[in-house]
Amino acid sequence: MTASGLLGEIADVGRDARRGGYSRHAFDSPEHDLRTWFVERAQQLGLDVETDRNGNLWAWWGAPGANAVVTGSHLDSVPGGGAFDGPLGVVSALAAVEALQAKGFRPNKPFAVVVFAEEEGGRFGVPCLGSRLLTGTIDADRARALRDPSGVTLAEAAAKAGLDVDRVGADPDRLGLIGQFLELHVEQGRGLIDLGSPVAVGNTVIAHGRWRFSFAGQGNHAGATLLADRVDPMLPAAETVVAVRRLARKLSDARATVGRLVPTPGGTNVIASTVDLWLDARVPGTSTPELVEEITREAQAAAEAEGCQLAVTRESYSDDVVFDESLRRSLGEWLGAPPELPTGAGHDAAILAGFVPSGMLYVRNPTGISHAPEEFAEADDVEAGARALAEVLERLSR
Repeated sequence: MTASGLLGEIADVGRDARRGGYSRHAFDSPEHDLRTWFVERAQQLGLDVETDRNGNLWAWWGAPGANAVVTGSHLDSVPGGGAFDGPLGVVSALAAVEALQAKGFRPNKPFAVVVFAEEEGGRFGVPCLGSRLLTGTIDADRARALRDPSGVTLAEAAAKAGLDVDRVGADPDRLGLIGQFLELHVEQGRGLIDLGSPVAVGNTVIAHGRWRFSFAGQGNHAGATLLADRVDPMLPAAETVVAVRRLARKLSDARATVGRLVPTPGGTNVIASTVDLWLDARVPGTSTPELVEEITREAQAAAEAEGCQLAVTRESYSDDVVFDESLRRSLGEWLGAPPELPTGAGHDAAILAGFVPSGMLYVRNPTGISHAPEEFAEADDVEAGARALAEVLERLSR
């Protein structure tokens, strides 16, 4: 099996006819179908598959044990996402295992392919949820109480999927099995096309987080309420969206985005009673919280000018991550000195990097587009990535 062929097998799962691309979220039907597919494919390779207490899938090549070499990624997507973000790392891991088996290789260390749950946070709002739960970097009670847009809690969804929700949370014994973790991922951004390389080694992930801004006003009739009599939360929300771009431009290499805004009740002829928007902010170093504070001050001033109330909630935050230097050096030596790239995208490898030596490989994306249907990687580059992963995994697990 090739990595490209494996991607083709799941190409029709979770297609989003309205948004385009794919919508595959934690514990929903498309994600369940993908998990079932992964289990079947892994078992065909002779791997033993288990689900941990947090819904992460582990496919073991041989007996589980300490100092394991672990690779993998995720199968869920953002709403309307591309075909490669997440699944590329999973299919490349399976293809790498098959290639190693075909040449008669057997690992001398415990070896696993992992599929992390809810990496994108597309359903419950917190990215890298499976790896955060594994490492204990999110409180289990808080995680169980997370709600999706329909009001379903993580606990309810996980229970329906067959998990024991009372056991959800930090899993130090399983985390302790990981000796090294390596994640292959499609490039998110446009770097490799100009560098002329199909594969890169990841070096850093910039600090990033998500904040919810909740503006409360007075719902009313769009035709019967004079402008002077309105307390309309949409106005300060709109001013905040504009302020996000203006303020972020003042900082070097900052990225700040409002990608979701929800008015309630959401009628065309109704002045909203509340407006919630979500800010994604990413700035290298320690400046992300400072940018959010400045945005918050302007949002508060806009809310007060309209007579509205504002509440701001931090939903997630991660500091800058530098991947393990020794592992990075080895990856470069083994793969013929490919480029090293930083990224502004978050990954499970970045969560694990605070606990175990972790690294990343990126596969060239000629469009530079990600989290959208236009995300892409050429078939030859996909196979180059799978070969690079197999080479590295063989060396790590000798």
